[in-house]
Amino acid sequence: MSVAKKARAAQSRTKMRVAKNRDLVIGIASPLALLLVWELCARLGAIDTRFFPAPSQVGARLAALVASGALWSDTAASLTRLFWGTLLGGIPALALGIVMGLSRPIRAVFDPLVAATYPIPKSAILPLILLIFGLGEASKIVMVATGVFYPVLINAMAGVMEINKIYLDVGHNFKASRWQVFTTIALPGAMPLIMTGVKLGVGMGLILITIAEMVGAESGLGHMIWNAWEILSVETMYVGLIVVALLGFLFSLALTELERWLVPWKAAR
Repeated sequence: MSVAKKARAAQSRTKMRVAKNRDLVIGIASPLALLLVWELCARLGAIDTRFFPAPSQVGARLAALVASGALWSDTAASLTRLFWGTLLGGIPALALGIVMGLSRPIRAVFDPLVAATYPIPKSAILPLILLIFGLGEASKIVMVATGVFYPVLINAMAGVMEINKIYLDVGHNFKASRWQVFTTIALPGAMPLIMTGVKLGVGMGLILITIAEMVGAESGLGHMIWNAWEILSVETMYVGLIVVALLGFLFSLALTELERWLVPWKAAR
C-alpha cells in the first residue's frame, strides 16, 4: 500500500472515530438537557409536581429503592423473564424465518398465518395467555416470546430473500447440503436484517413484560409501576419508567456492538 493510501485510510479512521465520539456526546447531552429543563420547570412552578415531580425527587426515590434492594430484585425478575422469553420466541422464529426465505412451499404455508396473526395487538391476547398458562411465570415468558417471535421471523425471512440468488446457485453447484446452505449462505447473508429483528423483538419484549407484570405478578418493574399507581407514589412510578427506558437503551447499545462484531461489513459503511 502506498503512503498516500495509508494516509487516506488513517484519515478515514480518524473521521469515523471523531463522528462516533460526537454522536456519543450528543446522545448523552440531549437527555441531560431535558432533565435540566424539567428540573427548572418544577422548581419555578411551571409544571404540576404532583404529576411531574422534579428529577431530583425521582433521583432521591431511586436511591432509596436501590439502598433497600427492592429495585434490584424487581429488575432481576423482569430481566429473567425477558431472557427466557427472548430465547423461547427468538430461536424458533430465526429457524422458521430462514427456512421460509429459502423454500417457496413452506413460505406459502406459513406466510398467510403470519400475515393474519401479526397485526393482532400482543397486549390484547394477554387475557387469553393468562387463561391458558395461569398467573405464574409461564404466562409472562410466553407473552415476551410472542412479542419477540414476529420481528425476528419477518426480518430473517426478508434477509434471506434479499440474498443475491447467485450465492445460492453457487452453493447448489458445489453440491452443498441443506444444512450447509442454511449455515454458510442463508444465515450470514441474512444477518444484518436478523439483527434488526432482534433489536425490535427485544424492545417489544421489554414493553410486553412490563405490561404482563402489571397483572397477577408479585415482582418485576411492571408490578412496581402498577403498585406505585395504586398507592399514588408518583416518584416510584417514574423510577420504574426510567429503569425500563435505561434497559432499552443499554440493550440497544449491546446489540449494536454485537452487530458490529457479527456483521463487520455493515459497520464499515
